[in-house]
Amino acid sequence: MSSRTDPAGPVKFIALELIASAMILTGFRRWLGALALAGFTLAATMIALRYWQLPAGQERFMAANSFYEHLGLAGGFLLVAWLDPTERAQGARA
Repeated sequence: MSSRTDPAGPVKFIALELIASAMILTGFRRWLGALALAGFTLAATMIALRYWQLPAGQERFMAANSFYEHLGLAGGFLLVAWLDPTERAQGARA
């Protein structure tokens, strides 16, 4: 069994990022685009920035800083996903 990677893999991830970003910017199912980007950001952060496995020092500090920065970014996407339906419901009542 060969361990080849899918050459279309990176293209799929780039398409996800572009389409979800366009959904947020245009307002078309904004909550869904925000959830997709939050999930992608969390998954990529957990895979790429395992700072707790690094020895103490500058490299660990930089990785931890990036980890928490991306965690905050995912939190912002979740906030967009949560507030979008709420604002639409309040606008419909007014």
